Amino acid sequence: MSAPYHGACNCGAVTLTIAGEPLWVRQCWCRQCQKAAAGNATCNGLFRTEGMTVSGSVTWRGYTAASGNTVEHGFCPSCGNQLFGRNPIREGAQVVRLGALDDAQDLKVDAIIWTSEAPAWAYFDPRVEQWPAQPPGPTAKSA
Repeated sequence: MSAPYHGACNCGAVTLTIAGEPLWVRQCWCRQCQKAAAGNATCNGLFRTEGMTVSGSVTWRGYTAASGNTVEHGFCPSCGNQLFGRNPIREGAQVVRLGALDDAQDLKVDAIIWTSEAPAWAYFDPRVEQWPAQPPGPTAKSA
């Protein structure tokens, strides 16, 4: 499947439509993501906010990540389902948890990050680019 992408939280109170393709798709093993994903990695796509429509109320909570970046997670206040992530260095774009999308089967992970914090049992596909921590910041091309 390709854009547009549609999705929702678990209870359906928050819905989203994304007109464009992701700038990247990553699997993240940082400790904060492991907490959000019940001990596993999160799978995320970075999408431009232009062309993204969100209906319903989203609550945002922030913290300072191990990378030093301020990170905010957006979730449904009704069911608690985490849908989004954002930080100030990614102006004009935000992360969408792929599990929030109705059909993300064709969105392939192009990088695995924070491998240094993954548990010993974690498997990393050797064909996918890997980073022990946060990869270099975005460029004008990749946001």
